[in-house]
Amino acid sequence: MGNGEIVNGHGPMTLQKALDIARENQSGLDPTIAAFLHRELDGVWAKLRAQPDSYIFTRDEYSLFNYFQQQANGNELATKAIQRFWNHYRIADPASRG
Repeated sequence: MGNGEIVNGHGPMTLQKALDIARENQSGLDPTIAAFLHRELDGVWAKLRAQPDSYIFTRDEYSLFNYFQQQANGNELATKAIQRFWNHYRIADPASRG
């Protein structure tokens, strides 16, 4: 994915940095950040389609997917991937169980 990609006016970009910028921006999203996020989302969808029954999002990928959640509403592939993500991280991180 695009970690380290140079984005005009923002320098080296990571997925988390782009999401932080997008969430903090009240006046409209910079088109270069929007394009970066959409490219990253396309990459996540490609991984998900390639492994529809087994792909598990990274935490950053889940954050990206969550940011664009309207696009996934009602999509069975997305719903199952989100369930796998939560099942995986609940098992992997016992502290998250409360």
